[in-house]
Amino acid sequence: QVQLVESGGGSVQAGASLRLSCAASLRTFSGYSVGWFRQVPGKEREFVASINWNGGKLYNLDSVKDRFTISKDNAKITVYLQMNSLRPEDTALYHCAARTGGASRLAYEYTYWGQGTQVTVAS
Repeated sequence: QVQLVESGGGSVQAGASLRLSCAASLRTFSGYSVGWFRQVPGKEREFVASINWNGGKLYNLDSVKDRFTISKDNAKITVYLQMNSLRPEDTALYHCAARTGGASRLAYEYTYWGQGTQVTVAS
């Protein structure tokens, strides 16, 4: 069982930056990919970005192009989502999720999920 704990959310003004963290209860990222998803009540969960064990990345370019960056710290077993130039439409509950295998945009392919961290962006 892999436990994931997100942190770093908050309430900010449009244009601000936040860095979300996802700490995983793993000894190593080897063989695992971690993704970030976001969800607004009444809407489908949306893929944001994913990173695999060797650093390969996927982004939802339509939503986050040139604004969000996913990265990981192998020593801390933590994945980050740096979010710049935040917009009101980025307001959501952000979850990280983990799976064995390569990075994926599909939420159903992820086995383990964190509780989420709320990001609220005011205009």
